[in-house]
Amino acid sequence: MGLEQSINQFLNRMPGVKKVIKRAYQLGMYTISPKIKSEGNITRVSPDDANHEYFFGYYDKSPWDATDRYMLCLKANNTWSDVSPKEEAEILLIDTQENNKVRVLAKTRAWNVQQSCMLQWIGPDYSSKILYNDFRDDKYCSVILNIESGEEKVIPAPVYAVSADGTFALTLDFSRLYNLRPGYGYYNEKEKTEGVALPDTTAIWRVNLTSGEVTPILKYTDFANFEPRQEMKEEGSVHKVNHIMLSPNGKRFMVLYRWFNGHRKYTRLITCNVDGTDMYVLSDDDMVSHCYWKDDGHVFGFENKKDDGVGYYLMTDRTQEYTHYWTGIDADGHPSYSPDGSMILFDTYPDRARVASVKVASGPNDSDVKTVARVFAPFKYDNDTRCDLHPRWNRAGDRVCFDGVFEGHRGLYVVEID
Repeated sequence: MGLEQSINQFLNRMPGVKKVIKRAYQLGMYTISPKIKSEGNITRVSPDDANHEYFFGYYDKSPWDATDRYMLCLKANNTWSDVSPKEEAEILLIDTQENNKVRVLAKTRAWNVQQSCMLQWIGPDYSSKILYNDFRDDKYCSVILNIESGEEKVIPAPVYAVSADGTFALTLDFSRLYNLRPGYGYYNEKEKTEGVALPDTTAIWRVNLTSGEVTPILKYTDFANFEPRQEMKEEGSVHKVNHIMLSPNGKRFMVLYRWFNGHRKYTRLITCNVDGTDMYVLSDDDMVSHCYWKDDGHVFGFENKKDDGVGYYLMTDRTQEYTHYWTGIDADGHPSYSPDGSMILFDTYPDRARVASVKVASGPNDSDVKTVARVFAPFKYDNDTRCDLHPRWNRAGDRVCFDGVFEGHRGLYVVEID
């Protein structure tokens, strides 16, 4: 672990002090660093509109339809003052073959600056229907919209992860998530478990996207009671789940189970059948961050391994087998595999010069990693309202897109991959 990471972990115990020291360090390093706005074959897809913010959301979904012609995008007024803004955002369809012509499809009141409204195309065809979360009649919901006919199907629950065939989704408590990790939840509904450190209530539900039926799968106590650690049982430890991802065949899912003791955070990576059975602790060395299913039996992610340190690892599900990738890289990012599984896409957070990178790798060695874009991150976008690049593949695997702020506001950008 590098010196900066060691200092960061120490300062995690003192969030207020950390924020001040971090900003002073950033300003000092930026002052003496070369100034870069952008590098790479980057094309803006969203409108050239400095008065609004444009972005897609998270790295585990693609804004492209099946033909790679149409892209989805969110349009908002302000994404730097609040992590879960109180005003509506517009959902746009961008036609990349018609000079990036924009069409407004809908509006949403349930969104945040990190994952938007879980906006995505619905499988198995990924061509005529989209899905997004909303807040209607004083309740969270998800909406399946036919972009050709305008017909809506309202599902009585928001979604987190959707199966590839579009038949079901898994979800969690977005209000509890908002209170414990504001940039990833929604503010609209009051949390029913507020003040309860370990609720004996549902943590994950299954949502039938055909019938609208919502079925409880697992409770917070199910996670806490499964192969428990002493730190979970300490008085005052607060528990939550986040980052659900379904395997490509829709039979298993992974989820980050987290608990906090004061300012100390612990994370387990759990995999499980979609009915809540066959739970397995895939990683339990205190820190797991961003992950991705390579295929139905392997998970790739950034985490800590007590024997090998912090980095990217390819793990075999339901075993403790893993391979360490890129031993020279110990900084977090958002990884995903190309559609054919041959390449890995990931990003970095802003470095000392406030420059973040998009990278593509063809193998597990440091020499297999190539940088395809570098972009500046203004200090206006920082901490919880930062603009992570969240790079994503198109369907053909020859282009990637990312959210960036190097032009002074959020925009959606594309990079060709050779």
